[in-house]
Amino acid sequence: MAAAGSSVRGIVLLCGRSFSGKSTVAAHAARHLDAAEVVSLDVINAERNLRSGAGLPIEEWAKTFEMAQSRARTLLESGTTVIVDDTSSPRFLRDAWRRLAAEMEVPLVLVYVNTPVEVSLERHAANRAARSRADVDDEVLQEHLESFEAPTPDEDPVCHSTADGNLSETLDELERRFVAAKADQ
Repeated sequence: MAAAGSSVRGIVLLCGRSFSGKSTVAAHAARHLDAAEVVSLDVINAERNLRSGAGLPIEEWAKTFEMAQSRARTLLESGTTVIVDDTSSPRFLRDAWRRLAAEMEVPLVLVYVNTPVEVSLERHAANRAARSRADVDDEVLQEHLESFEAPTPDEDPVCHSTADGNLSETLDELERRFVAAKADQ
């Protein structure tokens, strides 16, 4: 971490609804942590000429997920901390990232970007007008919002509420958890 002078590598796994602010948190975390790279499943889909917001077949999401894990593995092997920018819902996806972290013998910190559904919908509408990022079809967004599985207490997430907007506290907690993981090594 930049502030603590630590160089522990690990996985920061973002979790949150579409339009919750995960990519913003990922960008700030990448600047805050030493040797950190963002792995975004939406970016991988775009590289594959797939539009995430159109409702992709599960087989395509599975290929994108495999590619994300492969990229993460390569980055971790090079000593780079990986920030996974994805909704990370349902839980079985978060569990798969935990298995990779255990296999690579690195810590994983789950960051839940907790944004009210109403705010996500407002951001979606604003994005549709401004086209500042890829659109998500209404039906796809509605299904996602209805099926989203928030982390449970046993997953010990760092919770970032976009309502208070205090990202520095979230980043400090993230750093504290990585420093603690290094001390446990």
